[in-house]
Amino acid sequence: MADREALLAELSALSATATSADGAVSLSVNTDGVLTRLQLTDAVSGMAPAEIADVVLRTYLDAQRDSAKRTAQLLAQVGTGGYLMDRLRWRVRFEPTPVPVPVSAPPPPERDDVVLKDRSSDAPAAAPPSGPVGDDDWYDKGMRLGKAW
Repeated sequence: MADREALLAELSALSATATSADGAVSLSVNTDGVLTRLQLTDAVSGMAPAEIADVVLRTYLDAQRDSAKRTAQLLAQVGTGGYLMDRLRWRVRFEPTPVPVPVSAPPPPERDDVVLKDRSSDAPAAAPPSGPVGDDDWYDKGMRLGKAW
């Protein structure tokens, strides 16, 4: 019974931490491989969102693999067969399908032959209504997203 309690305490306290090669991402997972901490450094500010996602995922996989190995070592004393050990072995071998990271390209130059253009910055902002807005005005013109008061 004491061994069981000690094993459960060790499993509960288990935490695996991984850091990306460039130091941009550091994270921790628990014995189940659940993310418990995520830290991003300023190095991610120069990365595209897809690059950040890729680094986080790869670092997360490293931490999960470490967690699975350490959990399997702790549980080996009760046997190495069964569903739980199969799942731990699967977590150690899991390799996701890589997602290609798009190369950041400058936005294309604006063309004159485009039918739909963003002209929101072309028109001057409408002046706010002077005085209180009555109910009839509200219902006649529909809902407005400006400040009501």
